[in-house]
Amino acid sequence: MVESEITLLSRLPGGVNAGAMRVEVAGRADAVLKAAPRTHSEQLRETWRAQKVVEHMRGLGYPTPAWLGVGATTTHVWHLMDFVDAVPAQELTTSLAEQLIQINALQAGQASEPHDHWSYAWRVVTGQEATVAGLSGYSSAVSALVERLLLACANLPPPPRAPDMVHADLNPSNVLTRGGVVVAVVDIENAGSGTRATDLVTLQWHTFHDPMDGVRSRLWTKILDLVGWEWAAALVATQILLQLDWRIRRADGDAVAEVVHRGHVAFDELDARR
Repeated sequence: MVESEITLLSRLPGGVNAGAMRVEVAGRADAVLKAAPRTHSEQLRETWRAQKVVEHMRGLGYPTPAWLGVGATTTHVWHLMDFVDAVPAQELTTSLAEQLIQINALQAGQASEPHDHWSYAWRVVTGQEATVAGLSGYSSAVSALVERLLLACANLPPPPRAPDMVHADLNPSNVLTRGGVVVAVVDIENAGSGTRATDLVTLQWHTFHDPMDGVRSRLWTKILDLVGWEWAAALVATQILLQLDWRIRRADGDAVAEVVHRGHVAFDELDARR
């Protein structure tokens, strides 16, 4: 808990799900305050869990800002962390992808909190999560893609133990850079355990533009080496289904069409590596 006076300085870019404010804390340098609306009873406990993941990974050299405090009001759950003087990546480049692949390697064998993203992915692709329910009713194109994804994952057994730390949202907007160098990975609130291939799949989702074919091929190889074809298919399917759910809830028809197209391309590439 932070008991010092906090002065709001400015709003930071990003923060679709939670507001991010640059603040000044009495007696120390600038910091960042993030507050998310309370949506469920375990939210504060989950934020404490993320703080433990941050502390553990920072001890291994993982580049994420230190958390200074966690708390809640009647309407929001918040955390305070160090300010990093850098900007979110506009898009994934070859250089950034290579740096993030190296950062991802730090996650190997570092599961420290029992928040299993691998089991969650299994529940998504086997139809046990509400995320999938209702997606097919959006359009025939979405229905065809969902059917393809679920068919590829039919009869998939539960995953093995969850050995790695998983960021769970490793997209360019959560990567802070300075001069083309990754200086911080942020938005770690949903971090937990699983396979680090989950984060490599997220990275790969952002390589479907020129000139990223070489990086995407390298990511395919790493993902398949880590989890094999069946689980690669399940993790990619989870990424696509969550992207569809997010875009449909935002009523962004053009983005839904792009997810459908990219989803088929991703599975075509994966099928070619079977």
